[in-house]
Amino acid sequence: MIRYTQQIAIWGMSLSMVISVPAIAQAETFKSLTLDSKTTSGMMMGSAGGATSLPAIVSNSDRENQKCIGFGDPTPDHTLTLKQPVSSLSIRVDSGGGDTTLVISGPGGVRCADSGETGKDVRLQQGEWQPGTYQIWVGTVTPNVNRDYRLTVRGN
Repeated sequence: MIRYTQQIAIWGMSLSMVISVPAIAQAETFKSLTLDSKTTSGMMMGSAGGATSLPAIVSNSDRENQKCIGFGDPTPDHTLTLKQPVSSLSIRVDSGGGDTTLVISGPGGVRCADSGETGKDVRLQQGEWQPGTYQIWVGTVTPNVNRDYRLTVRGN
């Protein structure tokens, strides 16, 4: 996140002072990413959380019988398009250590991940990703808890 400092002058009767107030530049939210033979990694940003149960939208468990958990928005946060098969893909959430979850739906079925009992940001690393479009939800374990995050995707 980029931070700028704005100077604000406050003038009183016989007192003057300058206060530095941090202003946060609005980060652009990237909603989609395409990986191909030249682009094998990328980053997307957003805000996780909501009141909708993510398993109710997609599935209670994924293709490896991993339980799907988390709360978020009913619409996917991101789309990932793979132009060719990817033998191994790593998807990592960085929200500053929040308890985040991932639910991904696309070719080959549903993939889910959570940080388990550690209560940290989630990371999913799996193989056998087929070409196509994947919908990605970044959720939180607790409903209505919002977390800004950066989602990093790396293919091998």
